[in-house]
Amino acid sequence: MIKNRYFHDIIIALDSILANKLKSILTALGIIFGVAAVISMLAIGNGAQQEILEQMKMVGVNNIVVTPIVTPAGAGNSGEAESGENKQKAKFSPGLTLKDAEAIGEILPTVKRISPEISMISYIVHDGKREQAKMLGVSKEYFDIYNLNLRDGFIFSSHHEENGIPVCVIGANIQSKFFPREDPLNKYIKFNQTWLKVIGVLERTDVSLTAFEQTGVNVFNDNIYIPAKTYLMRYQNRALVASKINQSTRIMGGHFFISFSNTPTQNTSSNYHQLDKIIVQVNESQELTPSTEFLSRMLFRRHEEVKDYEIQVPELLLKQEQRTKDVFNIVLGAIASISLLVGGIGIMNIMFASVMERIKEIGTRMAIGARKTDIVVQFLSEAILISVTGGLIGVVLGIVSSKLINEFTGILTIISPFSVAIAFLVSASVGVIFGYSPAKRASERDPIESLRHE
Repeated sequence: MIKNRYFHDIIIALDSILANKLKSILTALGIIFGVAAVISMLAIGNGAQQEILEQMKMVGVNNIVVTPIVTPAGAGNSGEAESGENKQKAKFSPGLTLKDAEAIGEILPTVKRISPEISMISYIVHDGKREQAKMLGVSKEYFDIYNLNLRDGFIFSSHHEENGIPVCVIGANIQSKFFPREDPLNKYIKFNQTWLKVIGVLERTDVSLTAFEQTGVNVFNDNIYIPAKTYLMRYQNRALVASKINQSTRIMGGHFFISFSNTPTQNTSSNYHQLDKIIVQVNESQELTPSTEFLSRMLFRRHEEVKDYEIQVPELLLKQEQRTKDVFNIVLGAIASISLLVGGIGIMNIMFASVMERIKEIGTRMAIGARKTDIVVQFLSEAILISVTGGLIGVVLGIVSSKLINEFTGILTIISPFSVAIAFLVSASVGVIFGYSPAKRASERDPIESLRHE
């Protein structure tokens, strides 16, 4: 009997909403846009977090990256000038070399793995096909640093590395282009006039190029990997060229002067650094900062006090970026949540106005036997039905808008069931919280005064 009574109250509330469709729709708009905004903002936040996590995987965990400083202006490999009676003193740095990598691995106690990296872009030739690609000279530990798994074959061995054997491991896209219907293992490809034997193929990494092309992160599917010493022996060793330049500079002495500065300068065509990068992986994240400070002092001494390198910690940079995005997402979520608050206030205002418009209806119902709880249930049901319906429409609009943002702006959006559930539950709660006060006020009216109301 009680259930039927409350069900009748809900039916009356539904009839009232349908009788005033325009007013109900306008009341629900705040909830609709609020829920849609919350879902969209959370989807953008989830997408940003996912991109950061993927980038962390791509740059490796607990990595320190040492890169050379190469500037286009100036000539030679100089680091210091002294003013005096026609006296100049030059410091010549050997640049970033394989010996630096070996010394770091021997001296730094926190090192877990270390790999040099030298890169070259040229053309691959195989079976009449010619395509541009990037080749990296690395150590075998490089694959563990970046969590690269083999699909077929094996990684080059210590024998390959020490003797500069012309072998290579290829990315998944290289295999697709040059070996679409055959096993590439033990086949040969020609890269920049040198034949390389394919001994391994990497598993494909499912990473969008557009997400990483601005970060300097390698897209591993498109690369060829050879031992670093193979690169230096069979392709290019810039340190040998720089050594000859330095010797000739010293010989010419007083007849040839170089423009000196605190930071060494050089022509890009005469880059004296043997390596393009040294990747150092430490054991634990808390060791990153002290290891970076040690590396800085160590390399400063090894490079004759010439600061021709820079040290970066990609993971810390990405974590800082993630913190910035988290703050940004919190602000966006708070702004979107304000829409729900405004929608709830709108519901309260409309419900108060509805109570004033229907005073006689309230008096009539109470005069024929309706209790205070019936009036509360009626008006509270109206508020809840409006907010729940608006919430459902808002969920659909939020999902659609998230997809459209991803499609037309390229911003990654990830819609989580948790965010949808939270947004919908908040919209339902808004109906209860902001609908209760008008409903309670309606139930407290004197039925006689309500019937006399003009």
